[in-house]
Amino acid sequence: MKDKTTIIGIAGGTGSGKTTVVKKIVKSLPPHYVAVVPLDSYYNDTTGLTDEERKAINFDHPDAFDWKLLIKQVNELREGKAIEQPTYSYILCNRLPETIHVEPKPVIIVEGIMALSNKRLRDMMDLKIFVDCDPDERLIRNIQRDTIDRGRTVSMVVERYLEVLKPMHEQFIEPTKRYANLIIPQGGENVKGINILCKYIEGLMPKK
Repeated sequence: MKDKTTIIGIAGGTGSGKTTVVKKIVKSLPPHYVAVVPLDSYYNDTTGLTDEERKAINFDHPDAFDWKLLIKQVNELREGKAIEQPTYSYILCNRLPETIHVEPKPVIIVEGIMALSNKRLRDMMDLKIFVDCDPDERLIRNIQRDTIDRGRTVSMVVERYLEVLKPMHEQFIEPTKRYANLIIPQGGENVKGINILCKYIEGLMPKK
């Protein structure tokens, strides 16, 4: 009998420390034991849109994601099949022609701001985690990341935070906290919380 695949969902606001939590889980488990499926890779293909229409996309709304493809590929990984994961460019606001080959692993982590917002996806998860963090901390991290990685100015990031990120977070991300089995406050800095989580996940693994 094939060992059961464990699917873990990790959600939380932008800049909350989700990536840090994921890295620590990956590090705590045996090498090559985890496949990470980032929600950011599954933004809709916008090939048919004009540049102006692309720039107007609200990346913090559930409609921005290709849930159908994501659910299909998570299912394929669960069934022991490899996938070609899409890649996305924030600069071009579109998918890139390159894909990433992902092999099935005993643990699949689906990570992203709205990882817990889609019921079909949520129902596939064995463990649901919400990484919580103070809004001002998240804003600072957004400024640091977007000015370095995405070529935005500080004023652009702050304006986007107030007009888009904050209201979308309150409407679509914060409410998914109620679906979580575990909430990790202080994001990636909560060493004890992450250690407890890692021990729990280790306990889910089949004993050899």
